[in-house]
Amino acid sequence: MTDVAMRERTPPPATLDRPLDYLHDAHTLRSWLFTIDHKRIGILYLIAITAFFIIGAVAAGLVRLALVVPDGQIFTNDTYNKLFTIHGVVMVWFFLIPSIPATFGNFLLPLMIGAKDLAFPRLNLLSWYVFMTGAVFTLATVVIGGVDTGWTFYAPLSTTFSNTWVVPALIGVIVVGFSSILTGLNFVVTVHTMRAPGMHWFRMPIFVWTMYATSLIFLLATPVITMALILLVMERAFGIGVFDPALGGDPVLFEHLFWFYSHPAVYIMVLPGMGVISEIIPAFAQKKIFGYKFICYATIGLASITFFVWGHHMFVNGQSEYASLAFSFLSFAVAVPSAVKVYNWTATIHKGDIHLDTPMLYAMGYIGLFVLGGLTGLFLATLAIDEHIHDTYFVVAHFHYIMVGGTMLAFLGGLHFWWPKFTGRMYPEVWGRISALLIFLGFNVTFFPQFILGYLGMPRRYHVYPHEFQLLNILSSAGSTILAVGYIFPMIYLLWSLWFGKRAPSDPWNAKGLEWTTSSPPPKHNFIVPPIVDFEPYDYPVKAGESV
Repeated sequence: MTDVAMRERTPPPATLDRPLDYLHDAHTLRSWLFTIDHKRIGILYLIAITAFFIIGAVAAGLVRLALVVPDGQIFTNDTYNKLFTIHGVVMVWFFLIPSIPATFGNFLLPLMIGAKDLAFPRLNLLSWYVFMTGAVFTLATVVIGGVDTGWTFYAPLSTTFSNTWVVPALIGVIVVGFSSILTGLNFVVTVHTMRAPGMHWFRMPIFVWTMYATSLIFLLATPVITMALILLVMERAFGIGVFDPALGGDPVLFEHLFWFYSHPAVYIMVLPGMGVISEIIPAFAQKKIFGYKFICYATIGLASITFFVWGHHMFVNGQSEYASLAFSFLSFAVAVPSAVKVYNWTATIHKGDIHLDTPMLYAMGYIGLFVLGGLTGLFLATLAIDEHIHDTYFVVAHFHYIMVGGTMLAFLGGLHFWWPKFTGRMYPEVWGRISALLIFLGFNVTFFPQFILGYLGMPRRYHVYPHEFQLLNILSSAGSTILAVGYIFPMIYLLWSLWFGKRAPSDPWNAKGLEWTTSSPPPKHNFIVPPIVDFEPYDYPVKAGESV
């Protein structure tokens, strides 16, 4: 059955009388809190992570405020340590890691494979409750006094020397890890067992491939960090010597356990964003994606190789030089699958019928920031250079170019791309474009000066620094103000669109994929007639002379 035929079998979009009227049940708080509809649960995650993003962003703004002056006059040392810790904990554990899998993954994965829901709907709701319980438990530490260890919780600082509320913060992060495991299990089983007839592995959208690969990382890596953090709690609470040298432990062991999870966690954040970009670019280039199978293989390659590069975070901690050489080589190797994806995206854009709508602007910005972030990662993977820039603001800039410039722009691009499908409403395009440009400008003004600061030797996590670094810090803080304005705009106009936006057709972008063949927003069970897939993914017309 052709894509056109599929559209003819799908009923017209439902009329929206109220925001999110596709929910079909009584519009009560109870109907939300006990829902097992994957679309509703995706919306619940979206609301939650938006709230956590605001908390983390406010903490980041206060950090940048403190760094305007070089003498540490705005906050005390303890307050500053707590600010950058809560910023890191919230942004990494409660926003970046769950952002795309928990929101877009929950909402879209069943739609994209032609399923009526995830394999385990009740387990899906449980994962949201587990996530909220852990996140709120950790955030309670802010109210009762805060935590100052940084988001990495390095021992022995976290087990012995810190006088803050480390144990409650650790327990919250441990609980959130179980939410990731439940979500990963649900996605893997769904992809294996619930694909529509005719949707074999190489007819799946690339976003589904990235969700599948990310879920494998959830299942294989999250138990390791969970065990490591449990050991931290036991050592701090009961004096069991695992990581503290004074108790016969080894703090480097914690680094190994932490980074064995946390480097794969980088790709928990990056891979879903790559999937989003791989959906946006073909739609707004109106062109079949270049090298579809290569992107699929590169996705699995990234998810595999990332388990073997954790030691590049530990070049200066005394590990064997031979181990460092091996980790350096593997860190260069992991760049290859990423480069394959970037090449395929640019080849898709080449000679495409480009439409620079808001999602495409975010996608173009994503490519630029991700490439710069990836290239600077090679500096950190080089042993001699890493000796100089380790634990400086160069690392902060690299991390944010990959995690925030990449993941955040992909998240916002995906949010604008699928917003009509989520809500049945269109947003004001002009404001979308303005916000995309502001975020791109503000991000670069904020974080590019930090590469220079790091090269010059400014260490991270300090708010007292030499006066000669003040100008670059002021520039970085000014950029964060532009960035904040860019973030605020979508929160305003997307909410505005729920009541006043134009009603969206089933496919406002002329995009391909099963999610665009159902109404906007979708009916309760996604498809009135179960779809049959007898067409290839990204089935855009091929122009004369084009290669695919």
